Parts: sequence; structure tokens; C-alpha cells
Amino acid sequence: MTPLVDLRGKRGLIIGIANEQSIAAGCAAAFAQCGARLAATYLNDKAQDWVLPVTERDGMEWTAPCDVRVPGDLERLFDEVRERWGGLDFLLHSIAFAPKDDLHGRVTDCSAEGFALTMDVSCHSFLRMAKLAEPLMTEGGCLLCVTFYGSERVVDHYNLMGPVKAALESATRYLAAELSPAGIRVHAISPGPIATRAASGIERFDVLLEQAAALAPKGSLVEVSDVGNLAAFLVSDAAKRITGTVIPVDNGQHLHA
Repeated sequence: MTPLVDLRGKRGLIIGIANEQSIAAGCAAAFAQCGARLAATYLNDKAQDWVLPVTERDGMEWTAPCDVRVPGDLERLFDEVRERWGGLDFLLHSIAFAPKDDLHGRVTDCSAEGFALTMDVSCHSFLRMAKLAEPLMTEGGCLLCVTFYGSERVVDHYNLMGPVKAALESATRYLAAELSPAGIRVHAISPGPIATRAASGIERFDVLLEQAAALAPKGSLVEVSDVGNLAAFLVSDAAKRITGTVIPVDNGQHLHA
């Protein structure tokens, strides 16, 4: 009997692995466990050493550098996908960036340059990936991104990332509607607070973790493996009739005001 979540033969590109504790690494582990063929990017040579343990653990077929801020880098990456695989079945976008001064200050005070850069890396890059992936997903596919509930309510110290994640969630819905005729599904996964290296850039993130644990019905935080389990389901054929969603993975924290 074929497993319900069966990714055997599916080709997936993972963008955003920082280290073994990152959300993208948790998703990669789940994809690999379900039999997917995987590739991943790393930001630069310095970051490669942190990504290598994940790519080796999950038996990824290839890796490539990619910095979405560098003109042509993303296009070169998708050219490599075409050359190596001839197509693509799913993609995970798990990257975000904000200049420190803009992230740690009030939204009211953020600079135009900082806002534009944060939006470009954290949101518009997902739109660019969707455009580049569309012609490679000739038999349909799935695009995933990662958001946070600071998009819909004010979270202390989340600051500029709140409006940017709100834009990412809206972009997810529009992409889902526009790409649906091609059989391409689009989702945003919204994990509760997880102690990752990326999250450490948020001021007083330890307090946010404590508050999240206190609000969750079970009194515990989610792990990257929980996010990975959902991601594997969403990119599988078992979820082929689901698209355009923002799905929380937070142990029920979203139930509380």
C-alpha cells in the first residue's frame, strides 16, 4: 500500500537552511523521510559549512549558492534546476532579513531603504521564485513560505517584520489564485516561536518564547520537526485539493488573544 504522504520521485528545492536547528532543516528532514529528491541553497561560502551537515544528513542531490540580493543569482539557480532535473515539484522559501537598526526600532521610524530591503528579501523574493518555478512545474506543484503571527497582531519587538509578513501572506493568496490553473498550490506555514538563529535577531526573543509556552494549551513550544511534518503533507498529493492557506503550527497558541 502506498503511504499517504509519499514524496518519492518528487523534486524539491529548499531555500533558507541556516543550520541544523533552522525551520528549513526541519522541513528538509521530513521531505527526505518521505522519499523526496532534494536540493538546497546556501547564502555564501561562510554559510556553506553550517548547511553541509543538513544536506549530507538528508542525502541531497546537489547544493548551490544563492543570495537573492545579488542580481541574477536567483535566475542562475533556476537555470541549474532546469539543467539538472528538467523540472520541479515543490519549493520551500524560508528566508527573511531586515537591517538591524530598522528591525530594532519602531515601525514608525523605519527607513525607506530598510523597509524596501526587508520587503525585497522577505516577500518579493517569494514572488520571483514563483515566477521562475512556474515554467518548471509543468505537471503542477507546490510553493511554501514561512510566516509568523506577528503579521496579524502586534508582537513586542517583532516590529518591521510584522507588516512584511502580512504582505507575504497576502502574496500567498494572490499567487494561489493566479497559479491554480497550472495546478500549482501555494501555502504559508505559520509556526509558533522557535529558537532558531534567525529568530535570535529579534530583541528579547527569549521572553517571546516564554510567553508562547505559557499560552499554548499544552504549555510547550513546537519544534522544527512539527513544521516539517506539515510541510511534507502540503507538498504531497494528499493535499492536492488545498491551496491558498496560512496554517498555524503553534500548539494552539493562536487560539488566545
